[in-house]
Amino acid sequence: MQMVPVKELKDAARISKLCHETGEPIHVTKNGYPDMVVLSAEAYEELEKAAQNGRVVSLVQEGIEAVERGECRDAFEAVASIRSKYGL
Repeated sequence: MQMVPVKELKDAARISKLCHETGEPIHVTKNGYPDMVVLSAEAYEELEKAAQNGRVVSLVQEGIEAVERGECRDAFEAVASIRSKYGL
């Protein structure tokens, strides 16, 4: 993990180069404590994709749990019921 004090942000070109070379977030400290994180646009996009994949996995898990609780119906039965109800 790369850590730099906030005063080093004055040399933004160096921090940018460090972000791109390592591909990792740069943790910025203020008075010796964590303050913020800087990362390249590419690393940020990868982080967003991972978060999106996590949401998809979460939604799939919710669906599985709904089926296990009996809150879902067979798709063919549901369509047949709708057709019957509306005369389709």
